[in-house]
Parts: sequence; structure tokens; C-alpha cells
Amino acid sequence: MQEQQKEVIASRYDMKMHDDEIATDVQLVRQLLRSQFPQWAELPVARVSSAGTDNAMYRLGEALAVRLPRIHWAMDNVAKEQQWLPLLAPQLPLAVPVPVAVGRPEKTFPYPWSVVHWLPGEMATLAKLDDPVQAARDLAAFVLALQKVDPAQGPRHNRGGPVRLADPVIRKNITELQGEVDPAAFIAAWEKVLAVDDYQGPPVWFHGDLSYLNLLAAAGQLTAVIDWGTCGVGDPAIESIIAWSLFPPEARQAYREALEVDDATWERGKGWVLTGIAGVTYYRDTNPALVADKLSAITAVLSESD
Repeated sequence: MQEQQKEVIASRYDMKMHDDEIATDVQLVRQLLRSQFPQWAELPVARVSSAGTDNAMYRLGEALAVRLPRIHWAMDNVAKEQQWLPLLAPQLPLAVPVPVAVGRPEKTFPYPWSVVHWLPGEMATLAKLDDPVQAARDLAAFVLALQKVDPAQGPRHNRGGPVRLADPVIRKNITELQGEVDPAAFIAAWEKVLAVDDYQGPPVWFHGDLSYLNLLAAAGQLTAVIDWGTCGVGDPAIESIIAWSLFPPEARQAYREALEVDDATWERGKGWVLTGIAGVTYYRDTNPALVADKLSAITAVLSESD
């Protein structure tokens, strides 16, 4: 399934995903570079296949990439990534896309934007991983290293808050499904999440959007974690989503054991998987790879909840 998802991404990466999205193309990127970073303006520019919902990505030469926010709500992430990724990168065992320059808004493009280091690799589908169990342990080591970073002054994001606050969104979107999942089983699983206490521990750093779409692999191993727009400090439960969206059962268990996730945190993590129902309904016609990823994870959670 995931190889099919990759093919979908390649054929539909330039689709509009939001009603008020800003259109971008190679010509715009080159115009912005000539205006603000002429030292890079003559490098080759090519759109990168991506299911990312917040940014359009363009490769710039061999070593750089340009990230342009697609939508107004993503523009604040530019400043967040500019501030925090240079501090996080040296403390993490996998590569991250460290910014090298920040572009200012112009008449032709109204948002701040970034030039970042290009990270080689391919999306980390299971087919690209030699050993899913080892990949799960490697990713857990990354998560643990991130959690050890000093959270003082770290940014807040709702994905680090109580998952129960998504209850209205869950209730609304369950009515908009088109037979993708069993509504009764879904609500039963969600009710189990609501019965769990909120996180009571100290806030820790989280990436907030770990999925194969945001992981890179090379030579059969994980090499990088990209797309940090949802990072912040808070409840670490959000990092459990990847256990359901990518890893088969044995690797899922290895991931949980390596992180030493307790039952309550694991259950809240399932809750974050279930909130993906909102992405299913919102992106159903515009981002099939993301929708398939979320449905796969939801199905895995519901299967274990039977």
C-alpha cells in the first residue's frame, strides 16, 4: 500500500489542498531568489514530490531546498523552525533540515519562507527499511534524545495538550465518513481514550507529526526527520502515532518498549491516531497519500481495540 501511496504523491504533489492556498511554481522561486538571495538564483530549481499540507518544497541545486508556506496558518512555523532547529539538530541522532536563510514576504509571495539544507533519502515506507524492528528502535532513540532537550522556553502546540479537547472535532467528522471505518467501533475506541487521565508529567519536546511522509531512509535505514511545523513541548503521547501508521505489530511493540511508554500514554497516543479522522474528511479529494496513511493507522488502532 505504501508504495502505491508514493506513486500517488508523485502524480499529485502540486494539487491545491486548501481553498485559500497560495500557488507556487519554479518561476516564483527563482524570482524570490533573484530578489533576496542572488548567490543562489542560478542554481537548478525543481519541485519536490510531497504530500506535505503546509509547505511546498523545491530542491535548490545539490545541497539546498526552498520551503514556501502554502497557507497562512503555516507561516508562523517558519520562525519556529528558524529558531529551534539549529539548537535541536546537534542533539539528535538523525538529521533534520536546518535552515540556512529566511526569506521575507514580497508582493508576489506574502509569507516568510526558508532555505534549508537538502537531506538525501527517500520517504521511509516499509519497503525502504531493511529491518522494521531496528527502524522502530532507531526512531525511539531519536524520540528519547529529543525528549532530553531542555524544554525551557520551548514552543507550545496543541498536539502536546490534552487529546480529549479534540472531542468536538471527532464527533463532527465521524458523521462525514464515507464507509472508511466502522463508526461504532471508532466511537468505542475514542471513549476509552476519554477515560484516561491527562498527562501529569513535565513537558518534553515532541516532533508532533511522525509519519513515513516525514521520515527519510537510505540504504535500508532511517536517516532524517523532516517537517517540524508541529513541534513543541508538552505531552509525549503524540509521538505514538507512527507506531500505528508505519510499523507492523512486532516493530510497534519494539517501539513502545524502547520508549517505555506506560498504558495511559499509549492510550492517549491512540487518541491522537483517531483524531486523524479530521484529515481524512478535509483532504479526501486533495491528498490521497495522507488520507491513506491516516486510515491505515486508524484501522490498526481499531483492530487492536476489538
